[in-house]
Amino acid sequence: MTQSMPVLRAVLALAIAAAIASPARADDTNTTPIAPTADASAIGATANNPKTLAKVQVNASTVNATSTAPTQGSLVAVEPQSIIGSLFLQENIAPTGDYTDAIAISPSTYTIAPNGSGLMETAVASIRGFQDGQYNVTFDGIPWGDSNDFTHHSTSYFTNQDTSSVTVDRGPGTASTLGDATFGGTVSVESIDPSADFNLHPYLSYGSWATAVEGARIDTGKLNDSGTAAVINVQNGSSDGYLTYAGQRRQNIFAKIVQPLGDNTTLTFGGMWNKINQYVPFGASKAQIAEYGPNYALNNDPASQSYYRYNNDQITTYMAYIGLHSEFDGWTVDNKAYTYAYNHFGFNGLDPNGETPNGTFCDKKGNNCLDPDDVPGQHMRNWYRSFGDILRVSKELGPGEIRTGAWFDHQDNLRWEYEFDDTLDVPAINTTGAPTKGSDSPVDRVMTDSLTTFQPFLEYQWNITDNAWLVGGLKYDDFKRNLDAEYNQKTGTPLDYSAKWNATLPSAAFHYSFTSDWTAYAQWAKGFLAPNLNLLYVADPAISDGSLQPEKTTNWQVGTTWNSDDLTLSGDVYKINFNNFIQSQKIGGVTYFYNGGGVHYTGLELEGTYMVGGGFSIYANGSLNRAIQTESNTWNPNTPHKTAALGLIYRNGPVYASLMDKFVGKTYYTANANDDTPIGGYAVTNFAASYRFDLHRTDVKDIKIGFQINNLFNNTNINALAGTTVADGTPLYFTIPSRNYNVTFSADLF
Repeated sequence: MTQSMPVLRAVLALAIAAAIASPARADDTNTTPIAPTADASAIGATANNPKTLAKVQVNASTVNATSTAPTQGSLVAVEPQSIIGSLFLQENIAPTGDYTDAIAISPSTYTIAPNGSGLMETAVASIRGFQDGQYNVTFDGIPWGDSNDFTHHSTSYFTNQDTSSVTVDRGPGTASTLGDATFGGTVSVESIDPSADFNLHPYLSYGSWATAVEGARIDTGKLNDSGTAAVINVQNGSSDGYLTYAGQRRQNIFAKIVQPLGDNTTLTFGGMWNKINQYVPFGASKAQIAEYGPNYALNNDPASQSYYRYNNDQITTYMAYIGLHSEFDGWTVDNKAYTYAYNHFGFNGLDPNGETPNGTFCDKKGNNCLDPDDVPGQHMRNWYRSFGDILRVSKELGPGEIRTGAWFDHQDNLRWEYEFDDTLDVPAINTTGAPTKGSDSPVDRVMTDSLTTFQPFLEYQWNITDNAWLVGGLKYDDFKRNLDAEYNQKTGTPLDYSAKWNATLPSAAFHYSFTSDWTAYAQWAKGFLAPNLNLLYVADPAISDGSLQPEKTTNWQVGTTWNSDDLTLSGDVYKINFNNFIQSQKIGGVTYFYNGGGVHYTGLELEGTYMVGGGFSIYANGSLNRAIQTESNTWNPNTPHKTAALGLIYRNGPVYASLMDKFVGKTYYTANANDDTPIGGYAVTNFAASYRFDLHRTDVKDIKIGFQINNLFNNTNINALAGTTVADGTPLYFTIPSRNYNVTFSADLF
């Protein structure tokens, strides 16, 4: 760790001590956040405009079903939607966790965190069987991700403490839903907003595997008569991780400034910086798990390709945006200009699972090595920077509202990878140009590429009656890739190539309100996802087969939502026809893609919370999911047959406690193109409890102690296929992290 880390720890510890020693005030009400924009329902209930919790969690201190529910539907949604509010994020997600840990509780969803919550990038994040890269993730309405395959680095951007709510939209949304992978749904992450009052909120957390998180949130309150306010969260985390020698160090800073401009306009500045250093394994074979235990990953032997210092990721990211929201004379204008960047240096042993012997500077067959005992490895870099703008305009027109706008995004990407002698820490190139063991070239790839997306849309909401409305529209998706490779990935040959795809995507949805508490909807929509960059990893993409065709879906969904003080209840049925389904398999830590043809999805989803009384409530959700590949009539990989969750929650004054169980049914993971490996169903039970102390002092609002036990019954079964080895195609697996705990101390000062 850097020298600044002990200083930060000392400062935060003093802040906690000051909270205990200082006089407090009796007021224990929640401070009012200053929202940067109006309720997004004013400009359309879409996945990229997730509703604030104003409709479902007006006051989290009020104990009722809507304020307590871990997930719940929205009364204004036009597709299945699970809103996960700040209460669940604060009380039930580990301090090291992220948005993937939050969405795991929702119906039809499961995620795999092999090293513990947030201590390694999430290995699987599946929604109805759609994998990361097949659905959007947005931050404050901004779609973000890797241009090469649309995936997201869950540990490399915002933290759980930067987040106020997460919404899972299980569908393509309406025409105004923007992003490169809308057909699989949208995970909308909303950041924290400044409070109207000044506050300092330090927090400290300690737990299993030498895990520690230190941080502080500072709210300036209103700084002047115009209402200027800001919030900043600074955080440092470290952990040895559940897996052997898979430690992580992480620092994160998030800030937001809200500046009102008159009575109807708000300007918002948001920014985030994140730095992470982590040791990353590829998974373990069943033989290794049997011999060394379920948490086997890396080792401490410098003569081994699985030596932890040879398997390291160093990642720095940032994101920033300027948002303008204005309402006047029936018009609503919302615009965000943004940029974000990702800089990743990665290092790994050539075969950390031991099937390839040591040896460097070998011939092209991997024999006659000049240094037969040296460790072969690979060094890589992946850098990208994206900038873009999202404009949304709406106007009351006739018996409804017309909406239009556009999303523009451009991302530049640099990718290289070289074979290395890790023992000598030098590129594996000698006077004859011989590579490390088992490679035809010491250069695996050197390439630059760009992705440009332009999506204009037009839709109209016809308010048929006070209780019914119909929204229909069109979105045009224009998508262009450029690839300039000195050494193209997989082929190793030069390539200068451009490709362009486009589609016109219609959608229609009907929404009806039976009462103020009960609504229903029906939706039809087309979805589209242009091919990933990896499909250009061929000698001549112009003469490639149908694998270069875009992925397309047709979605039908019908559902209903009830939200009241005593009960929240949502249910839906869906059918999705999917063409040109691009699937993946991981070999030696490298992900390869292929066209799996068509898939038919059908399913049923339910979720609800019931207030029993006396502070107790019961939460449950469940799904029945079916996904069949049309060409082979086989079950689609990474799609559980069913999911379920059951929880008991207690809230009474300063006390919160919950016992939550999540079940994931049998799932098939493709170990190779000809073999499906089933993994049996499993369940994980988590317990969380907290108590908020009022010290009756003037300078401290409260002190809070929280405690979490994850995987209460210590289930360490295999729960995911991590990939296969390069040499023999041996399946590699991850297991459920063992029982673990964390204790968190926090305070609201002033």
